[in-house]
Amino acid sequence: MVNIIWVALAVIGIIYALFNGTIEEVNKVIFTSAEEAVALTITLISVLVFWLGLMKIAEKAGLLLKLTALFKPIFTRIFPEIPPNSTAMGYILSNFSANLFGLGNAATPFGIKAMHEMKKLNNNQEEASRSMITFLALNTSSVTIVPSTIIAIRMQYDSNAPTEIVMTTILATIVSSIGALLVDRYFYYRRVR
Repeated sequence: MVNIIWVALAVIGIIYALFNGTIEEVNKVIFTSAEEAVALTITLISVLVFWLGLMKIAEKAGLLLKLTALFKPIFTRIFPEIPPNSTAMGYILSNFSANLFGLGNAATPFGIKAMHEMKKLNNNQEEASRSMITFLALNTSSVTIVPSTIIAIRMQYDSNAPTEIVMTTILATIVSSIGALLVDRYFYYRRVR
């Protein structure tokens, strides 16, 4: 459905430009935007590779295991029906760690694997389990300490202070995560009653 909306918007914009007499400007913007998109993609890839490299170093140094051990008691309370040593919990913690450093692209495979493992724990039912819903809510609002993608975009567009958003991002993502968890629990307990 979203693809149809995007195509419709593009077609409407081009038809409007034809009738408005600004098709030349539209063509110029299309090619300029494509060039900017390639440059931005290269910038984002370099930032992603950098942070993934740091994550690999942290993993080799045992830092990720310590981070996982630090958050495990919290996550076993948030996901009480998932066994603490299950593969699903490992993927959930890996997803959370990647999101913590603003690596949404790197967190996605962990999130997909976590959902797959939770579906197995849910006996492959078509209806999402409590843990799956909670994970989706927390993954969407995830706490971020270093918003590396946003910093990279701000650097690409020559921001004077690309890292000035870090504190705001930390506060906003903590509030959004708490809000997501509260809403999740509210609807869960309301449904159980």
